[in-house]
Amino acid sequence: QLQPVESGGGLVQPGGSLRLSCAASGFTLDSYVIGWFRQAPGKEREGVSCISSHGGSTNYADSVKGRFTISRDNAKNTVWLQMNSLKPEDTAVYYCAATLPFRSNYVCYESRYEYDYWGQGTQVTVSS
Repeated sequence: QLQPVESGGGLVQPGGSLRLSCAASGFTLDSYVIGWFRQAPGKEREGVSCISSHGGSTNYADSVKGRFTISRDNAKNTVWLQMNSLKPEDTAVYYCAATLPFRSNYVCYESRYEYDYWGQGTQVTVSS
């Protein structure tokens, strides 16, 4: 069973940056579509970004475009989410999710219902 593990969350001031990582022991993440999701208290889990298994195709939620960047480091078997210009509304638990592609290796999925494997989440708090 694939078990993604997130790290890199913490407390940061508005305008600051964090880099989250997603890794999984015993599995090669370059075979999987990877999505980042977040959930604030009392709200639905929402898609933040995703990356295809091949070709580096990415999607971003409108709320994070231009501020967040998703990328792969296959040598480290890791997917990163670089978060810049953070805002208080970015405060949430951030989850890494993974699934095998089913139509194309060059697309990723924005819906949480497409993903089979989920990490435990890492807390990101943006506050003065």
